[in-house]
Amino acid sequence: MQLGWLGARPDDVIASAKAVRLPIYEYPRYKSEKLPSSRNRPTMSSPVTSSSELPVFTPRDYAKFFGAGALAATMTHAAVTPIDVVKTRIQVDPDLKGFGMKRAGASIVANEGAAALLTGFGPTAVGYLVQGGAKFAGYEYFKKRYIEAVGGPSDAVRHRTAIYLSASATAEFFADVLLCPLEATRIRLVSQRGYASGLTTGMMRMAREEGFRGFYSGFVPLLFKQVPFAVGQFTVHEAVNEVLFRAMGPERKARLTATESMAVELTSGLAAGAAAAILSHPADTLLSAINKGKGDAGQGATSRMFSLARELGPKKLLLTGLGPRLVMTCGLVSSQFVIYSRCKALTGAPPSIEIHKETSL
Repeated sequence: MQLGWLGARPDDVIASAKAVRLPIYEYPRYKSEKLPSSRNRPTMSSPVTSSSELPVFTPRDYAKFFGAGALAATMTHAAVTPIDVVKTRIQVDPDLKGFGMKRAGASIVANEGAAALLTGFGPTAVGYLVQGGAKFAGYEYFKKRYIEAVGGPSDAVRHRTAIYLSASATAEFFADVLLCPLEATRIRLVSQRGYASGLTTGMMRMAREEGFRGFYSGFVPLLFKQVPFAVGQFTVHEAVNEVLFRAMGPERKARLTATESMAVELTSGLAAGAAAAILSHPADTLLSAINKGKGDAGQGATSRMFSLARELGPKKLLLTGLGPRLVMTCGLVSSQFVIYSRCKALTGAPPSIEIHKETSL
């Protein structure tokens, strides 16, 4: 009996799916079999898995993952640049201490002009182009590798949370190596008025005054910020998708329209964004302070981070600027997943590997 898109009877498909412990709406991906057209191919809401064989992702596939992730991250981060500027200024500018987002934004525009809200746009666009591509493609890569490490998709279902956590953390680490110099430049441009006119001049000044070390002076705090962000983003997204798909059932899931798939991505993305914001916010506050020059410059990055944490105290660390960050991050993450899914479909990228448990959590 052969499973395929053509020539298989419905009863045969269901029987075979049960035999290999697959949901009936999934399909095996054969290297020699032509996949359906992009019109009927699964979206991010209907990925592919197999209990006996994982899909083979080629370098071209990973390039498509990278491009989709890069576009998703760049578009969303660039769009929220004004919000990020206000949030960062609330964190580091004593004149804006205690201000709400609206009041702080109005103050910045009144004193510095509307263009001030786009400060750091260059580093943001370039930084998240490389970071977003590396993070999304890296997550696809390491997720597959960790599934293989535990024995394949069937065994991976039992360890799916650990796989999500490990894959997202590993991918984010390597993405942050690319992001850190650009993020350090962005925060200096935003928090220090008149620091430089743009990305190139900002990086030149930093290299001249601080050397190579200056670009990575905030690397450890950046990891403390970005790794929890990625862990919350991907793990909660996967978990909420699993709950939603279980609630609607396999047959309903298989018939999702593009609009309904987008609604699923937005819903899971909003939850993932809230988790990412809360988990990463303390380190985000510390990173802004470090890049402004606060703390003992003679200390190492980790010691400096913990010293600043003691100075700020738990309340300031957890709550300062959290409201604007929640607004920004929920919109950012949900939009990223929608854009990533659509870009993958448009470029013909293969669907993600799914290791959801369909019966219970």
